[in-house]
Amino acid sequence: MPWFVKIEKGIVDKSTFDQFVPAHRDYVKTLIVQGHEAKSGYWAELGGGMLLFKAKNLEEAKAIVGQDPLVQNGCVDYHLHEWRIVVE
Repeated sequence: MPWFVKIEKGIVDKSTFDQFVPAHRDYVKTLIVQGHEAKSGYWAELGGGMLLFKAKNLEEAKAIVGQDPLVQNGCVDYHLHEWRIVVE
């Protein structure tokens, strides 16, 4: 399966954003169990982050991102990219 990356920027205040972080963490754990090898984190300077995961294709990747609680609750703007690894 190819890798995909959702690069995001927070668009709500921190207290609103923080309400949905536990649900986002649980969602990422579910993705891991489902075999998507998901990793999630934020930039050290704050204000954004990234979700890295595997999906069958772009359509499945879009569906996965669309189910992320941070997206569903309007907490982030994001860009979704297929990441093509050239060196492992």
